[in-house]
Amino acid sequence: MRFVFHKSRGAFTLVEIMIVVAIIAVLAAIALPNFIRARKRTQAVRILEDLRLLDYATDHYALETSKPAGFNPAMADLKNYMKTGTQLYDSGTDIFGDPYGPFTVDCIPKVCDSAFNSLSDVADAGFWSPYH
Repeated sequence: MRFVFHKSRGAFTLVEIMIVVAIIAVLAAIALPNFIRARKRTQAVRILEDLRLLDYATDHYALETSKPAGFNPAMADLKNYMKTGTQLYDSGTDIFGDPYGPFTVDCIPKVCDSAFNSLSDVADAGFWSPYH
């Protein structure tokens, strides 16, 4: 009985598949921390933009209603100066669920301590200036 060996292969060996899986695992190990860091940085930028919008809304509310310095408007008072349908407009909270406020005319709103602490590895105090 004769066995005929073909020189062309039509399949991958187990070793080749294991090498490909190992390469994919190494690439994932490199990319995952960068993805997490980018996500946290995006969250920090979102909170910073919310603080800027709240500062803008407080200033415009005070100008249009002739409120003196030191007056504390409620979030409902500021909604007329924000875009409808956003999380900030609907709930008045940041992406972690912490409420913004209290607001004071002629004072810059501050970032919540819990948000600052959870994002401090990607956004230091200089990033939050002047909102911290």
